[in-house]
Amino acid sequence: MKLDILAIGVHPDDVELGCSGTILKHIKSGKKVGILDLTKGELGSRGSGELRLEEADKAASILGVLVRKNLGFADGFFKNDQEHQLEIIKILRKYQPDVILANAPKDRHPDHGRASQLVSEACFYSGLVKIETQLEGENQELWRPKSVYHYIQDRFLKPDFVVDVSVHLDKKIEAIMAFSSQFYNPDSDAPETPISSKKFLAFIKARMANFGRDINVDYAEGYTVDRVIGVEDITQLK
Repeated sequence: MKLDILAIGVHPDDVELGCSGTILKHIKSGKKVGILDLTKGELGSRGSGELRLEEADKAASILGVLVRKNLGFADGFFKNDQEHQLEIIKILRKYQPDVILANAPKDRHPDHGRASQLVSEACFYSGLVKIETQLEGENQELWRPKSVYHYIQDRFLKPDFVVDVSVHLDKKIEAIMAFSSQFYNPDSDAPETPISSKKFLAFIKARMANFGRDINVDYAEGYTVDRVIGVEDITQLK
């Protein structure tokens, strides 16, 4: 199965928080989209790795993605090295996505920046003919995605572009709340975290409204890019 877009997050719920509106928009337009989680998020103060996997499956169903995989890297302790890059390369070569959506290059959680660099480098190395990989006993053909875009997460980064996701806000919030162990629940006695407060969803909406305001829409998601972006028609830019 070839994918048009593969959204990668180091923790289950990163993709939902950062770019699920973009995912919904492109699925609606007919694109094939998948999600790859690098860890189970087992170090999180709330819930467990096993519960996060169940929640991830529920969110994937809400979004309508074709595939969701988890590489099972060690939360907090994975490295940007050959071993971890090769596991990502195998997924890239299997699904051959044209576009990668990845974690923010700099953020409050140190895993986000490290995962951002890991994914960017794996995308480059996946296109090198002398790096050989096998999956399920078969040799894989090389594949390099055309673009890697980094969704903006907790810390504000000036976006290089934003995507209008106004009509998908409610479904995005539904996908986020599939991770019920992580977010506000008045009946929970789990430790409070920066994302479990009652105000957190309001923050997510406000960030999206801020990005949307710059292009005169209600809500948008922001991205940074490591390279110059080409434009076909300057009259079509918002």
